[in-house]
Amino acid sequence: MTRLIRFNKPFDVLPQFTDRASADSPRATLSDYVDVPRVYPAGRLDRDSEGLMLLTDNGKLQAQISDPKHKMPKTYWVQVEGSPDRDALKALREGVELKDGLTRPAKARVIEEPQELWARTPPIRIRKSIPDTWIELTIREGRNRQVRRMTAAVGHPTLRLIRYGIGAWTLDGLSSGAWDDLQVPMIDTASRPSGKDRRKTPRRR
Repeated sequence: MTRLIRFNKPFDVLPQFTDRASADSPRATLSDYVDVPRVYPAGRLDRDSEGLMLLTDNGKLQAQISDPKHKMPKTYWVQVEGSPDRDALKALREGVELKDGLTRPAKARVIEEPQELWARTPPIRIRKSIPDTWIELTIREGRNRQVRRMTAAVGHPTLRLIRYGIGAWTLDGLSSGAWDDLQVPMIDTASRPSGKDRRKTPRRR
């Protein structure tokens, strides 16, 4: 039976199950949190980013979630340096010119600090003389470190980056480092899960 798992990846955890690059000082990987055999990530999330990852043992579902051609929206909570003005938000929405080309139109808005936010270890470095702001950014592409490059391009470097949603799946009710099973959508139809999805009780190792 196909499994689909959502995992709230903590900061400084590699988005893979093994770490072959540092045998002398192994870094934290998915295997330190998810004790399920034969599941693999549907897409990546940088080591220095946090939040939602989806894992499955079905190759077609994995491709359906991660393949850019499906343009599945990904929503991020982004803590940035400074206070983005209307022009900065407009640029994020309409497209930012990066070294690898113009980004696709996105959704961007200023939000309050998420109420369900957990403490990061280690905490971010904040300069008392410069304010910080949370924005919600939704994109439909997945270039390397795209969100960080987009906010930097409009003059507001990213301090903390959390992926909140992939399609209709979100982090709601899932603490950092926890995972749970999701209802598997129809693999040969729409890319997004149905609104009838139900989650099981979150688990920890």
